[in-house]
Amino acid sequence: MEYANYIAHCLEIARRGEYYVAPNPMVGAVLVDAGGTILAEGWHEKYGEAHAEVNCFRHFEVSKSRDLDLATCTLFVSLEPCSHYGKTPPCAKLIIEKGVGRVVVGMLDPNPLVAGKGVQMLRDAGIEVIIGVLEEQCRELNKRFLCLHENHRPYVILKWAQTSDGFIDIKRTSGSPIKISTPKTKEIVHRMRAENMAIMVGTNTVLLDNPRLLNTHWEGRNPIRVTVDRYNRIPSNARILSDESKTIVYRNRTDWPYILTDLASRNIHSILVEGGTTLLNHILATRLWDEIHVEVAPELTIGDGVPAPAIDLPATYETVDGHLLFTKLNNFAKK
Repeated sequence: MEYANYIAHCLEIARRGEYYVAPNPMVGAVLVDAGGTILAEGWHEKYGEAHAEVNCFRHFEVSKSRDLDLATCTLFVSLEPCSHYGKTPPCAKLIIEKGVGRVVVGMLDPNPLVAGKGVQMLRDAGIEVIIGVLEEQCRELNKRFLCLHENHRPYVILKWAQTSDGFIDIKRTSGSPIKISTPKTKEIVHRMRAENMAIMVGTNTVLLDNPRLLNTHWEGRNPIRVTVDRYNRIPSNARILSDESKTIVYRNRTDWPYILTDLASRNIHSILVEGGTTLLNHILATRLWDEIHVEVAPELTIGDGVPAPAIDLPATYETVDGHLLFTKLNNFAKK
């Protein structure tokens, strides 16, 4: 039996919950008989609802194979089954009750409420457990969840668009910003909003652009909106303060390390920063970031304006609508 193929399938179906399970991880589960046939599958579909293992067994119960002795079967799951009572009962206990003979786990859960306890519970019940199949891919799938529990802060993604001569906007005190993104690249930004729990801009962006910061061009939930207002300049009727989504405003403490610590205390596992140069440069100076996404419009120049943050862009990029999309990863120690 090729374990990697089944864990790969777990990862594939786990992504179906991508825009709805945060702050929980994306998890997929597959039940396989002794001959390698998939009997049932399930994934975590929505935060607060049934976990992947529960959904997998539910599908098995309505299948033609429901009378099969599960002691001859293997359950594959991309993340260690939980062992504690939260919004749902522990999945490890359910697996034991179902009598599955073997469990193959992609990776252990770093959440201190689990952290090996689920595997130990299964082994104590006499179930064979195999750990660490496609672990790197499993970690990549849930890098936001892992960052929260291993680094005790949200996963940080910085995003901006700039002209070919290195500006993110014209100099202005009012009026509309320069349009750099295309409809397709704007859709990509909204997908990123759906992938992350929070979105942040600085005070100047709120005052100049009056953004809503909602996810209107992609499926999924609206992100929690975050901004700073140290000198109480943001008016009460600003659109970022609407009831369309939750908003967190930092006034007394506006330094980035504090904001990350506070967001982590609220169980927010990721934040997309679409701020202006001042906010972006402040974050870059702390080195507390994980990804940078830069869109460059190669045929657009303005000669003078608000400069984009000065970073070395990688040599490789993706092309969308003629624009260049760069991704830069931070390999610096992030704790």
